[in-house]
Amino acid sequence: MKDLKKLNKYFIKYKYHFLAGIIITIASQIFTVYAPKYIGDSITALQGFMQNTLGKEEVKSELIKNIIWIIATTLIAGFLTFLMRQTIIVMSRHVEFDLKNEIFQHYERLSLDFYKRNRTGDLMSRISEDVSKVRQYVGPAVMYSINTIIRMTVVIVQMYIISPKLTWYSLIPVPLLAYFMFVLSKQINQRSFLYQQNLSRLSSFSQEMFSGIRVIKAYALEKYKNKEYTELTDDSRKIYMKLAVSSALIGPLMIFLIGLCNIIIIYIGAQMFISGTIENIGVIAQFILYINMLTWPIASLGWVSTMIQEADSSQKRINEFLNEVPSISNLQPQRTTIEGNIRFEKVNFIYEDTGIHALKNISFNLDKGKTLAILGKTGSGKSSLLNLIVRLHDVTSGDIYIDNKPIKEVNLFDLRNHIAMVPQDAFLFSDSIKNNIRFGNEEATDEDIIHYAKLADVHRNIITFEKGYDTVLGERGLTLSGGQKQRVSIARALIKDAPILLLDDCLSAVDTETEERILNNLKQVAENKTTIIVTHRVSSAKNADYILILDDGKIVEQGTHQDLITLDGYYKDLFFKQLAEKELN
Repeated sequence: MKDLKKLNKYFIKYKYHFLAGIIITIASQIFTVYAPKYIGDSITALQGFMQNTLGKEEVKSELIKNIIWIIATTLIAGFLTFLMRQTIIVMSRHVEFDLKNEIFQHYERLSLDFYKRNRTGDLMSRISEDVSKVRQYVGPAVMYSINTIIRMTVVIVQMYIISPKLTWYSLIPVPLLAYFMFVLSKQINQRSFLYQQNLSRLSSFSQEMFSGIRVIKAYALEKYKNKEYTELTDDSRKIYMKLAVSSALIGPLMIFLIGLCNIIIIYIGAQMFISGTIENIGVIAQFILYINMLTWPIASLGWVSTMIQEADSSQKRINEFLNEVPSISNLQPQRTTIEGNIRFEKVNFIYEDTGIHALKNISFNLDKGKTLAILGKTGSGKSSLLNLIVRLHDVTSGDIYIDNKPIKEVNLFDLRNHIAMVPQDAFLFSDSIKNNIRFGNEEATDEDIIHYAKLADVHRNIITFEKGYDTVLGERGLTLSGGQKQRVSIARALIKDAPILLLDDCLSAVDTETEERILNNLKQVAENKTTIIVTHRVSSAKNADYILILDDGKIVEQGTHQDLITLDGYYKDLFFKQLAEKELN
């Protein structure tokens, strides 16, 4: 239950809803206990008529009066119950809204290493399924708990006022109830946690399969993956069946205990009536009604217990992520103005999860408005270098300076707002092409979107689609080809109009003619921008102000295009090799 303490702040936030719900519940239960009293009085009146102590008209008048009071109090209790739901259940929806937003915002703050350790399906499960379980605790579980406590208090007090002895006898089964509830709750908690874990695995598996459906079909793995899914669902079924067994025992147990209470009331009550301790037979009827009024509250204890245990398990899983501390955090609360100078001084970077030494003793200086091209073999550290500039990772040793300030002294959000980056893996959202480009600048007009799409040389492709810029893309941009996705990503970066532009091998899927047109357009747009181009093509790098060649995380060559083609090294070999391929084509 300690994990649910995290929710106390929400009870404080919505204290007026909560307190109003409690007050209304108390009022509702006070009116509820009147009905058995009037029913008991009616039976007592009939007893008086049978014993000739009351006349026919007196009994009739008493019955009419009691019927009116029963209807009135029942209607009032029903209306107050409606208001109770409107306060506490509405509060739970507010808490659900706040909790989902808290989790989502925390997800956004967490660093890339967190997403490497956790699967997307598990993240989705915690923000949806687990939050729903927690809402059941904040709403129905709390509401029925309050309702049960207040009803039991009001009813038992009323019973005690009528007959203390009969009250004690009728409540004999309650300790048995407490014991069985403890045992079953413990089982439910354990099995609920296992079920939620399995549900996360199932969600993760499904999400990966749907995202990778093209690969599955290409390799004809449908039967194999179906078998894996069946095994996961079978595990889930077995766990839930065990959970259902524990939950199913609660209802019959409650009914049995209430039945036992009724037997005790009838037997002991009859003995007391015969001995004269109880004068009115209506008292026995009242006690039976009171005990049966406790049937649902007592029976709901099992249901409430299940909800609380499931919520505790879910909140534990939620807390695991909420307690995660981002490895990359904003250390400078003051706003920072960024012009675009970038300097690396003896930078080393090692990936903590794999131990790979991606960058080794990297040093260079890139002045504002200049262009740097970075070439190298796959795995040489090119993308890692760009990620360090955006602070997706922090350096292991050495220093990075932005406008002569250590990068950690630059406001993180200002840093990223002043950088437009086209990643190696062009990711597009399941939205219209227009909105995917506007993602770089939410205030961009339709004219701006078309302008930058032309600069990225993708406008002529977009207008051939039936819905043009309003074409909605499939997941991860599935509707477009690889080259089209890259060019839409370039348009998205250009429309941001940031002083620093990072292009991570973003022209690899386009032909050389298209590449040439885009590069010519980039010269105009990036004239006053600090630009870093990561590429495998000399044609993309030759016009840069400075070029770095990386190999195994180290700078092995550096200089201008003219400098490097005079050296017998990687750049010269690559230049003549690609030149020969171009002539052949």
